[in-house]
Amino acid sequence: MLTLKLIQDNPQEVIDKLKIKNCNAQELVNGIISVDTSRKSLQTELDGGLAEMNSISKEIGILFKEGKRDEADKLKERTAELKENNKILGDKLAEAEKELHSLLIQLPNIPHPSVPAGKSDADNVEIRSGGVMPELAGDIVPHWELTKKYDIIDFELGTKLTGAGFPVYKGKGARFQRALIAFFLDEANKAGYTEVVPPLMVNEDSAYGTGQLPDKEGQMYHCTEDNLYLIPTAEVPVTNIFRDVILDAKQLPVKYTAYTPCFRREAGSYGKDVRGLNRLHQFDKVEVVQVAHPDKSYEVLDSMVAYVEGIVNKLGLPYRVLRLCGGDLSFTSALTFDFEVYSVAQEKWLEVSSVSNFESYQANRLKLRYREEGNKKPVLAHTLNGSALALPRIMAALLENNQTEKGIRMPECLIPYTGFEYID
Repeated sequence: MLTLKLIQDNPQEVIDKLKIKNCNAQELVNGIISVDTSRKSLQTELDGGLAEMNSISKEIGILFKEGKRDEADKLKERTAELKENNKILGDKLAEAEKELHSLLIQLPNIPHPSVPAGKSDADNVEIRSGGVMPELAGDIVPHWELTKKYDIIDFELGTKLTGAGFPVYKGKGARFQRALIAFFLDEANKAGYTEVVPPLMVNEDSAYGTGQLPDKEGQMYHCTEDNLYLIPTAEVPVTNIFRDVILDAKQLPVKYTAYTPCFRREAGSYGKDVRGLNRLHQFDKVEVVQVAHPDKSYEVLDSMVAYVEGIVNKLGLPYRVLRLCGGDLSFTSALTFDFEVYSVAQEKWLEVSSVSNFESYQANRLKLRYREEGNKKPVLAHTLNGSALALPRIMAALLENNQTEKGIRMPECLIPYTGFEYID
């Protein structure tokens, strides 16, 4: 969340900048400042009452030593009054702090100055593209027909076992999936990311720390009896490794990667755009996460974008990189770049990665800080993450773009992992 100091020092600037996200924050910012003013007044009054109680307690002790019991008893009556009043003030202060927090978490992150204005994904800006569009001969079919032809993914069986959006990978399809995961993890390890295997369920504090709560609770699977959430992305448990942590500035940047299944309800999703692998409720993804120094986080963001671009290039997929507009930017992100690969059979672009800088927004929720050498006071770090990569649409594009008369050709970089050159 945004820091209270930022809102107090620059209220109009916060309001103006959030307009890029199509957020009218005037009422919310005014409410935050008003509640904070009341909170400060209550704190001042309570501090005064506590100080007076402390002073009277000392005075009572002196009076008793001097044998002035009557005067001491009168002061004890005043102490009782102060104690009751301080309790009332403390309760009011707690309520004000709770209200202030509830208002603060409703404000989205401020977008970076480079974020373009816009209402939806139609207003995102392409910053570059790469790869070569495949020229395929013969009948080109979408991946949901290819998976049935080669018996590598069974969507109907997944529906029988669980429901729509939970496919079963079989034979070479399962090995293809495993090969992609291993390839992505090996690439991350080469790039200096430390691999972790996190839990697939998180508690409420973790979901709050990265901004899934209270913004996206409807998109997460919730285990109500234990109040745990199935993770929508490895970003949640991996970033929360650093919750309530103070790092040494020399440790930055910290680089972690993780492979996990991900679970998303995708409520309201239907139609041709969700067919096959295009949108699943359970899918595999390799995530990269960095904790960076605020002065260098945008250099880190550029390096992460270049890293994802390198993987897509190795897979031989045509791609484009988009700078998200304000209307398509997530609640927590300051700047996001999306990667899309082109599906020849579907004749459309498929999103396969988002790489984002959250600046200090998540870190403030997480209480994730670092300390410079010689400085006593810790400072909020910056957090970043990216999909590197999400598997379903990558697999869909590879299946569709690499179909040949011999079968589906594997990218050269994957053959050491699959153990075969073709799915046939």
